[in-house]
Amino acid sequence: MEKSGYKTPYLLLIFFLIVLVVGINIGEVEVVLEKAISICLSCIGIQ
Repeated sequence: MEKSGYKTPYLLLIFFLIVLVVGINIGEVEVVLEKAISICLSCIGIQ
C-alpha cells in the first residue's frame, strides 16, 4: 500500500529552497533587514 502525496513535502521544500536562493541572489536580504530594523526601532520609540 503506497501513501499518496508522500512527495509533496519534499517538492515544497525544494521549491522554497529555490525561492530562498533566488531571494538571496537578488539582494532581498538587505531590504528585509532594513525594514525589520526600522520597524523594531519605531516600536520602541527610537525612530
